[in-house]
Amino acid sequence: MGIPIVSGGGGGEGLDMLSERAAKMRDSLQKSQSITENMVSILGSFDHRLSALETAMRPTQIRTHAIRRAHENIDKTLKAAEVILAQFDLTRQAEAKILKGPHEDLESYLEAIEQLRGNIRFFSNNKSFKSSDGVLSHANSLLAKAILKLEDEFKQLLSSYSKPVEPDRLFEGLPSAMRPSSGSPGGQPDANGKNPSSNVHHHEHHQNNAENASYNPPSLIPPRILPLLHDLAQQMVEAGNEQQLVKIYRETRSSVLEESLRKLGVEKLSKDDVQKMQWEVLEAKIGNWIHFMRIAVKLLFNGERRVCDQMFEGFDSLKDQCFADVTAGSVAVLLSFGDAIAKSKRSPEKLFVLLDMYEIMRELHSEIETLFKGKACNEIRESALGLTKRLAQTAQETFSDFEEAVEKDATKTAVADGTVHPLTSYVINYVKFLFDYQTTLKQLFREFESGDDSNSQLAAVTMRIMQALQTNLDGKSKQYKDPALSHLFLMNNIHYMVRSVRRSEAKDLLGDDWVQRHRRIVQQHANQYKRIAWAKILQCLSIQGLTSSGGSGVGADGGPNSSGVSRAIVKDRLKTFNIQFEELHQRQSQWTVPDTELRDSLKLAVAEVLLPAYRSFLKRFGPLVENSKNPQKYIRYTPEDLDRMLNEFFEGKTLNEPKR
Repeated sequence: MGIPIVSGGGGGEGLDMLSERAAKMRDSLQKSQSITENMVSILGSFDHRLSALETAMRPTQIRTHAIRRAHENIDKTLKAAEVILAQFDLTRQAEAKILKGPHEDLESYLEAIEQLRGNIRFFSNNKSFKSSDGVLSHANSLLAKAILKLEDEFKQLLSSYSKPVEPDRLFEGLPSAMRPSSGSPGGQPDANGKNPSSNVHHHEHHQNNAENASYNPPSLIPPRILPLLHDLAQQMVEAGNEQQLVKIYRETRSSVLEESLRKLGVEKLSKDDVQKMQWEVLEAKIGNWIHFMRIAVKLLFNGERRVCDQMFEGFDSLKDQCFADVTAGSVAVLLSFGDAIAKSKRSPEKLFVLLDMYEIMRELHSEIETLFKGKACNEIRESALGLTKRLAQTAQETFSDFEEAVEKDATKTAVADGTVHPLTSYVINYVKFLFDYQTTLKQLFREFESGDDSNSQLAAVTMRIMQALQTNLDGKSKQYKDPALSHLFLMNNIHYMVRSVRRSEAKDLLGDDWVQRHRRIVQQHANQYKRIAWAKILQCLSIQGLTSSGGSGVGADGGPNSSGVSRAIVKDRLKTFNIQFEELHQRQSQWTVPDTELRDSLKLAVAEVLLPAYRSFLKRFGPLVENSKNPQKYIRYTPEDLDRMLNEFFEGKTLNEPKR
């Protein structure tokens, strides 16, 4: 601190004071130094003591640390023990639930299985515990029992809710136009299973409706049950029991599916069974089969696919495998019938049912590809495609057979009345009905032909069939002893062909040129008929040969006839005319011209030739006979009588036919 300096007169006094203070300060400093030295000495002493104390305490510290670590280890061990005990407790809880079974509380049962799996994982990761092996053995044994009970529950649940679908329930899923009418056989719509020719124009319209129709597959297993089955299936897969799962599903569902089809009317028929059937019976069964195929694919198989997809969601390979296993038997039964038809003996009447069968397989092709996807379904897809190809091949061969059969038809029995031959109506109906299958036939041509477009191919085939028919009819016409009837027969049949073509879609395909050409042929045969049938009788009304040299004659007024016409010859002519006309009337009244317009036209054509000639003959030569004895013996008919009798020609009347 600063030392005050006293100035002035009191300086000595100030120095004394200063000295005194300085002395005090020296004393203080000395004391302080002494104290400091003492403290250093004391502190030095403490340092030695502390060092000794630390040396003495070190063993105690080590023991304390060891005790602390021991306590920590004990805590950890206790905590580990608590975890282990908790696992044991969970195992006991899981065991209790598992022993109780899954039926009453499936959710708790599945939770217990998950707990058990967790315990197994825990003890597998902690095998240092002495009891781990024993616990694991017990837990695994318990898990195996749990899965077996799960399998039983899955099987029982699946069986309980897997019932065959009644036909009526299936029909409800069909579009309204395809639902069966009451009493129709086989549970099919009226349009199916009938003779195609009896319903000529239903086909394309029905086909278009089928392609655009909406279907509603039934729920084969209640939606509320499917999640439970899914959970059970998932547990079985996780337990490695996939094969057992597939086996249970296949055995349960396949029999139900097959029974649903049996109830619908599907039969197991072999190729031999098919060969032995009457055509009418077989045709009805084919109609039913087409209906069954649509129901099976669109409703039953579709519904089964939905069940598989939901039940095995997350396991794609299982979906396809189970679906293939369940449907394989049913598909085989359906396709085997189609194969039997495709491989059976070919005949013309089978063409349309083959085309129907081919069409349904093509209609269902994309859906079959979608439903039967995946490697597991390869064989089923290939079987369906194989049947489609076989049906196409057989239809094509049958079509070729028909053309040949028409030309070579060896029916010997001629139609006695010259009307339209059954072969003609059969072939024309056949051809007309082919046009209901234009789309299908064009598809066939695309598969088997190359080069020309399908329209020109269909036209060419149709023309060949028509030509084959004409060739056959020409041959049949030669069976008639009466050439007039032969021409009438050809006139009737070719007219029927022309009229049928003009009224059908064949007209657009064959063209106006074909129609006009064949109309001329009809007219030519009509003219030939007139010439041959009436030429001889018209000779009776000719003036040629009426004059007789040296014979007496009379004029028109009964006097002498300058022309020298013989009364005897006139009488003979009239007598011959009567006999011939009566014979023509008796015979040709039994002949038939079925087309009203053609019949009237032909009668008129005959009348226009016969009646004027008869009137002229009577006017000119009738007086020669009228003035003689019994004139009615010769002039038996008036022109009006002839006209009336001509109207009875070609009516197909049943009379005792005279020998020709």
